[in-house]
Amino acid sequence: MSTSQLLFEAPTPERVPELVDGACVVMQAGFEHPAIAAAWIHVAVAAIHPFKDGNGRAARVMASLAMYRGGFKRAEFTSLEEWWERHQAEYYAAFQCLGERFDPDADVTPFVRAHMQAQIHQVRALDLREGVQQRIWTAVEEAVTAAGLAPRVANAVWDVFFGRGVTPRYYRPLADVSTATATTDLAAAVAAGLLRPEGRARSRIYRAGESLYPRIGGALGVPVHETDDSARAIIIGELTKRVASDRPR
Repeated sequence: MSTSQLLFEAPTPERVPELVDGACVVMQAGFEHPAIAAAWIHVAVAAIHPFKDGNGRAARVMASLAMYRGGFKRAEFTSLEEWWERHQAEYYAAFQCLGERFDPDADVTPFVRAHMQAQIHQVRALDLREGVQQRIWTAVEEAVTAAGLAPRVANAVWDVFFGRGVTPRYYRPLADVSTATATTDLAAAVAAGLLRPEGRARSRIYRAGESLYPRIGGALGVPVHETDDSARAIIIGELTKRVASDRPR
């Protein structure tokens, strides 16, 4: 993400060491929540501008580190890089609280608020995605059971539903079965119409069968007649609306 849009007069190089030390003292003193610490160090590094180039990237890395050190390990919590990339106008607007030149007494509350709102939006998006995936997994298990297949086959059907090709070599350790059992499982899934083989022997890869999406859609109450990726998009789109409507606002 480029920060070339920002017009800001940074402190003189002579002041930078002292300002960096001061920022470290503030961070060591701690904040009420890691998200507040992440927001504050983000805007602080951007304001101090300790490097000739890459201050925006450095500020975002420091924000991610603050979240990580606060106990948040998943990328969805530690990094807002993708969120800011999709909302660049809001990102640059948040820095307006710094003014046109460095001021150690600048009120950075607007930036902290914007940063935390972005964090909340991203967490809600994660919650929404996991809610959708949970329903799909349940539907996959139901489809596998209804077809009379071993429950472990759901692992292969799950991957294929999301467009990932499955090979026998990949499936064997995933299901923790022998080569012979893996071959039998995959062949049974093909016979049930849930999977479709491409290629032969060692180069064989399994993709969505013609009945996969209709069956998953049926189990979820989302009628689909398509058998390609467009069916997956329809199912996920409808489930996303349903899960979102169930979430408290």
